[in-house]
Amino acid sequence: MIMAEAVARRGEWTKADDTITLDETARHRRRMAMVTDGGIAFLLNLPEAVRLRDGDALVFDDGRFVEVKAKPEPLYEVKGHDTAHLLRLAWHLGNRHQAAAIEGRRLFIRRDPVLKTMLEGLGARVLEVDAAFDPEGGAYDGEAEHSH
Repeated sequence: MIMAEAVARRGEWTKADDTITLDETARHRRRMAMVTDGGIAFLLNLPEAVRLRDGDALVFDDGRFVEVKAKPEPLYEVKGHDTAHLLRLAWHLGNRHQAAAIEGRRLFIRRDPVLKTMLEGLGARVLEVDAAFDPEGGAYDGEAEHSH
């Protein structure tokens, strides 16, 4: 079976031989049988779980590159009145251990009617969208630029 045992980050590779479109959960794996968009079956076999981002590539053991594409998912786009309000909204989401993507003056979270009600009760503007979900990894995700 074909193996993908390495990841090339966006900008570290130039030509893809195929693509694979994955939701956020499937883009954070270590070992899993997968099939590219073009139908190539392979085994993802990384030394540790890696958060794959849109534009990264999986490197097959034969040298081919498979571009990772983020699959749109049902999300909420959350906006506040101003920066301080958005920070308060983000704090409430973090206090509930909710994964969130931070993009400029808005947040993206997975759809959850209970969270929507809470956020609207806090004065947020909450819209249903379908978009790629790329949440912050967290302090212990292994992607930080520093170590302790």
